[in-house]
Amino acid sequence: MRRRITRLTPPKAKATTRTTAATLAAGCTALLLTLTACAGASTADTPSGDKNGDTPPKAQAQAHAQARAQARAGIPRAPVPRGTGSRVPYDFNGDGHRDLVIDGLVKAPEDSHGDDAGIGIVYGTDDRPLDPAARQLLSARANAAKYGDTLPAAFDSEAACDLDRDGFTDLIVSTDPPYNGIGAPPVPLQLLFGSPEGLTGKAVTLRIPQQARFGNEWPELPVCGDFDGDGRTDLAVTTGAGQVTFLHGPFTRAGAPRSAELLPDGGPYLYAPEPRRDTDGDGYDDLVATTRPHAPGQAGRGTLLLGSAKGPVRPGGAYTFATEKLPKAPLHTTGTTRTTLLAHGDYDGDRKTDTVVRTYRGERQDLIALYPAGNTKDPVVTFSTALFLP
Repeated sequence: MRRRITRLTPPKAKATTRTTAATLAAGCTALLLTLTACAGASTADTPSGDKNGDTPPKAQAQAHAQARAQARAGIPRAPVPRGTGSRVPYDFNGDGHRDLVIDGLVKAPEDSHGDDAGIGIVYGTDDRPLDPAARQLLSARANAAKYGDTLPAAFDSEAACDLDRDGFTDLIVSTDPPYNGIGAPPVPLQLLFGSPEGLTGKAVTLRIPQQARFGNEWPELPVCGDFDGDGRTDLAVTTGAGQVTFLHGPFTRAGAPRSAELLPDGGPYLYAPEPRRDTDGDGYDDLVATTRPHAPGQAGRGTLLLGSAKGPVRPGGAYTFATEKLPKAPLHTTGTTRTTLLAHGDYDGDRKTDTVVRTYRGERQDLIALYPAGNTKDPVVTFSTALFLP
């Protein structure tokens, strides 16, 4: 049976082989056209409404429907800008602007128990650091590779890096391939390659040679990095018995690494160190192995595996993920809200680290906000993932 991996991402914990119910957005969407922050802030409010502290269902549904309509009307879709390639991280269309990947998109009330809508991509443009008008929806139906005759239902982002060295960031996604429990399970990881138009076309299944796998474990939790210091992006993937599948880049468009091997030391969960992948500045990216899932911006402990010419094999001692105090996106709602870190990165080109957070209430409402470096009060971009609703 496949080992389930819990990832603490909004709106609730989810597995790498997940079909996750997402949330429906409300509030702040009327101001989306100007891409400025909504007034006010959201915390664990004292709700008004019925005796349980919830808005009456009929009124709530009407508010959701109105918010969804405002979101779509406020920011009409614009073409993804064409790029020529860059070295900017998370730049899927290669135009020199960092882009944002979003899982767990909100849903309409009538579809609250359905499958995930897919993965949302919001592109950076010359006009603004993240432009919700330049957006793209990736789904299993439109973009996943089949396993035999079966199309996977799950389609969730895992990592992003330029695997084929063409100047366009590629996306690694997790799926839920069919498995009869006999022998080694199929590889659930697929690759979507970037292009001047962004992430388009069909994914290909990541090819992991049998000698780089262990037993009948599922390869999961890929981490990007130049672990062997040769200037090419590699992938480290979990495998059984605390080992690591090390896939040397570059990768072909068929999903094959240059070479692959099994490393002896690792853990059930793998992550990149924060905020720098190369913790000791020696030119080799490093890796963190943990025994428990780690959510970005939250405290955690693990073991540091230092990169080397042979990959992340040198012991680096204990590693601690620091707790980060996050600003709250100004989501107008009643009830308790939660805020999670979506990304850190330079979105406005000033070579300083900006912060993107997502504030949500249960599975009904969300708001994403981009805060520039040094400013945790005034987001420069806000939008709801209701933009991706059909």
